[in-house]
Amino acid sequence: MPKRKKGRKLSRKRNQRKALLKTLASSLLLKEKIKTSQAKAKEVSRFVEKQISLARQSFAKQNLGGQAKIGTLRIQRLLRRHFSPSIVKKLVNEIGPRYKNRPGGYTRIIKLGSRKSNGAKMAIIELIK
Repeated sequence: MPKRKKGRKLSRKRNQRKALLKTLASSLLLKEKIKTSQAKAKEVSRFVEKQISLARQSFAKQNLGGQAKIGTLRIQRLLRRHFSPSIVKKLVNEIGPRYKNRPGGYTRIIKLGSRKSNGAKMAIIELIK
């Protein structure tokens, strides 16, 4: 039985969609709050949640030492695929420890009204404190 594909196309090709998600995620992690369309906010939320979970794992392994350090470096290498070194540092040193006791749900989407120019539904996505 065929299954549905996850995710939205966002009216872009695959590489453009990836680039859009990376830039939106980067600005969300730097500013901790951005305003965008609801569809983009939902996609960025999925992407960022996974990256923050990786950062949490990295933070948890930092305190163990030994073999765990190798796991930490692997996780940071994975994060560097998507983000610049400054954002990876912020993820591992600030955001990861902030959510060490939280099992998930690191972002919040607040729905706003429609945009005047094209009627797109807008939303604010932010990291939960």
